[in-house]
Amino acid sequence: MQAPRALRCLLCALSCAWWLRTGTASRLKTPALPIQSEREPLPSKGLAGCSFGGRFYSLDDTWHPDLGEPFGVMHCVQCRCEALKSRRGKVSGKVDCRNIKQDCPAPDCDDSVLLPGHCCRTCPKGSDGKKQTDSPLDSFDFFHEKGKEDDLHKSYNDRSYLSSEDTGLGEGRTDFVAVLTGVTDSWLPSSSGVARVRLSLTRTTLTFSVTYQRMGRPSKITLLDSDGTPALEYKVPKGQVDMICGVWKNLAKPAMRQLQSEQMRIRMTTAAGRREEVEGKIIKHRALFAETFSSMLTSEEENAGMGGIAMLTLSDSENNLHFILLLQGLITHNSKGNLFSSDPVVVPIRVQLMYRQHVLREVRANITSSDPDFAEVLTDLNSRELFWLSRGQLEIAVATEGQDPRQISGFITGRKSCDTIQSVMSSGDALMPGKTGGVGSAIFNLHDNGTLDYQVQVAGVTSDVVGLTIELKPRRRNKRSVLYDLTAEYSKAAGRAAGSWSRLEARHIHMLLQNELFINVATAHHQEGELRGQIKALPYGGLEVPRQELPAPLAGHFVSPAVRTGASGHAWVSVDKLCHLHYEIIVAGLSKTDDVTVNAHLHGLAEIGELDDSSANHKRLLTGFYGSQAQGVLKDMSAELLQHLDQGTAFIQVSTKMNPQGEIRGQIHVPNSCNLGAPTEAEKAEIDDLLLNDPEELKKDPNTCFFENQHQAHGSRWTPSYDKCFTCSCQKRTVICDPVICPELTCSRTSQPEGRCCPVCDERREAKDTVTPEPAEEHLEGCYFEGDQKMHAPGTTWHPFVPPFGYIKCAVCTCKGSTGEVHCEKVTCPALSCSHPVRRSPSDCCKECPEEDRTPRLEHGDMMQADGPRHCKFGKNFYQNSDSWHPWVPLVGEMKCINCWCDHGVTKCQRKQCPVLSCFNVTRTESSCCPACADHKQEADLMTKPASRRRSWKQ
Repeated sequence: MQAPRALRCLLCALSCAWWLRTGTASRLKTPALPIQSEREPLPSKGLAGCSFGGRFYSLDDTWHPDLGEPFGVMHCVQCRCEALKSRRGKVSGKVDCRNIKQDCPAPDCDDSVLLPGHCCRTCPKGSDGKKQTDSPLDSFDFFHEKGKEDDLHKSYNDRSYLSSEDTGLGEGRTDFVAVLTGVTDSWLPSSSGVARVRLSLTRTTLTFSVTYQRMGRPSKITLLDSDGTPALEYKVPKGQVDMICGVWKNLAKPAMRQLQSEQMRIRMTTAAGRREEVEGKIIKHRALFAETFSSMLTSEEENAGMGGIAMLTLSDSENNLHFILLLQGLITHNSKGNLFSSDPVVVPIRVQLMYRQHVLREVRANITSSDPDFAEVLTDLNSRELFWLSRGQLEIAVATEGQDPRQISGFITGRKSCDTIQSVMSSGDALMPGKTGGVGSAIFNLHDNGTLDYQVQVAGVTSDVVGLTIELKPRRRNKRSVLYDLTAEYSKAAGRAAGSWSRLEARHIHMLLQNELFINVATAHHQEGELRGQIKALPYGGLEVPRQELPAPLAGHFVSPAVRTGASGHAWVSVDKLCHLHYEIIVAGLSKTDDVTVNAHLHGLAEIGELDDSSANHKRLLTGFYGSQAQGVLKDMSAELLQHLDQGTAFIQVSTKMNPQGEIRGQIHVPNSCNLGAPTEAEKAEIDDLLLNDPEELKKDPNTCFFENQHQAHGSRWTPSYDKCFTCSCQKRTVICDPVICPELTCSRTSQPEGRCCPVCDERREAKDTVTPEPAEEHLEGCYFEGDQKMHAPGTTWHPFVPPFGYIKCAVCTCKGSTGEVHCEKVTCPALSCSHPVRRSPSDCCKECPEEDRTPRLEHGDMMQADGPRHCKFGKNFYQNSDSWHPWVPLVGEMKCINCWCDHGVTKCQRKQCPVLSCFNVTRTESSCCPACADHKQEADLMTKPASRRRSWKQ
């Protein structure tokens, strides 16, 4: 694979720092930058931070750089965004990274181990005075209780089931929340409605889920920037009623910066009947990670303009209910004191936990106008309170005390979102891992009353299914903890089970929403379990896929010939009105050696046995992915492939490096009416013409460029008004203009036609003196070239224009006047015998030898030659084609567990493949690349420990 972007950022950052220290940066020429779209707004004033690896960090943020596959997260390197003040007082961000390994404390035991994902060695579990892991709740101050710290250090998450790729996805995702209440300063009457919006930012995609009460169905959701100007707008489809799920794609960098710095607001408006409007600020909150129960707090008053939300969670082992309240509009101008004074207004509140209007618990506290949020812990809930909590019958009420009391309240239910609770069961994740080629797939739906609906399907197992259970993480290897038995609902003929679990306890709901439950499939040949999968929430991705239906199972059993693999998966697939294919693929059970390269293909052949890799007509690459998830949209669908999807004779196949012909596969059936396939080129041209003729439609496209007071569509090319000898193109809001490069002419006489940028050979004029010209044939108008979208005269030559790269000088195109065809050829550079070839002009394709240099030698710069193998540059070093090396990463040094090689100008790197371990206690030494079983390591340490101690005494 290619060197990841974050690694290049780290190398470039340190290299630039060296240039600045040595003072040589001032002597560099400023490179030509692409012309930015005039439509894109400038960054807001006051925003400062650092950009690293495609992510934005605020000032004083710290992180471990993730260099991507195969390097992974550099746990021994810590980066920090430091504030840098210029002479004019402007504050900007500067990335500073350092190696923190020397700061590791010395372990107090002799048998310390290096755990995966850690930089420092620690004592194994059971050593005196050591705690192996911390609870995920330790990062939340309001979840800590006095005298209960020991309980919070216990983690019952089955972290062994979470791969490094899964945690990596979480690190690239930022969650936000907003409480929307009636706008009091609007010309509209204030609304009694309250809405909660949960947002997730992944790269440049912002997904959101909205729940609301005491207001009509929203028609529009608007994202507002720091100035109150609408930045993005979402029109709510008519089918979404109880919960609204939406997505904004391709967020501009200024909007992302404002979102990360909590400077944006969100507004929701209704259309039917009396128009209502609610609005709130978007913030980050640490409680979003641990929240498993929630409540929306509303008022019974009309036009109240106040509300709030409660985020709740249970302790790990104690029956303690932790909660935090986000309140809005509860403190009014009539409250004691002046709301607009410099001193914050202190208001006493009363928080009550109630069941059918009976007060069970009560907490009194003070909140202020500057910080109206409140957090508390209700300790030792009894069995009745826990039962009412699981059934959604507990109510939380917040009321102010004084002359003008105000109250809001709401029922507590399980956390709501647009995410899908699902599980992929594989033999590789079984308690006794195996490779059977089977698959299990399950989806769940949690209701407000604590009922859990489930749908399960099983295929490709080695024998009959004898057990289907929902379980906890086993306390011991062979000691399973069964919560619920689904076996009675399983149909062997259909291979499916469907039903409801109505006896969920509050603890079970908490564990379900914390991804701590598992589903196990036992067969006659594997009594303890042939398939097993973790039940976890799949984040909403904004794709039009039917997640409420069972996905298509993917298994090695369906590959032809069948593959005995420990991996399995499932896929949701749909076809929209434009005949575009939406897909979402989840894979589980892949070992580290298998998922180095994973590709998903869609096959449209009914006969799997006749499938040929060279059949490009019916085999489409969907996407390559690392980890466990892939999603996307395929637009250029052929009529044959759409027909196979409609008939149920299409297949999705996932191939790996270990099984390039397919590791898992599944049959796909998507009924559709796309009988004629995807739109043809002519139809696409008509659609493009429609967009060009309708400027309002063109403005809605987020990738549109605005240049010379005109909107240009993404991918379009045109000749600018300021110079006819330039060609411009629009590439995702960025305008790039290149001057026309004229090819060298070999004729003796040339002429400059009027209105053209390049001279042409005047051969016809020479022939007129001696020969009478023949009658002109057809195609006198010349040739039309798609690259620059221009007409070229017969017999003329030019360098092709290929967006976004501009004019390619290493190729020459010719217009054949007799046929109207364009013929392009690659420029062949002559072989050079000198040691220091030079390029006369930076835009020249081939180098030349200076007269004083005749010694043959290969120069690193020859990678720009049109012919011959290309070379690679990694860091500050150059490598010839087929060279291999261990990469050197700043602050870390040489990474001997990773091999890089040069493949025709492209640097590819891969981590050393490690064998699959069957043990539970895994450790890794500093000198080894692969982890090993701790039991074997301890035996080896016992044999070598005396010798090692004698060596230490001699020192």
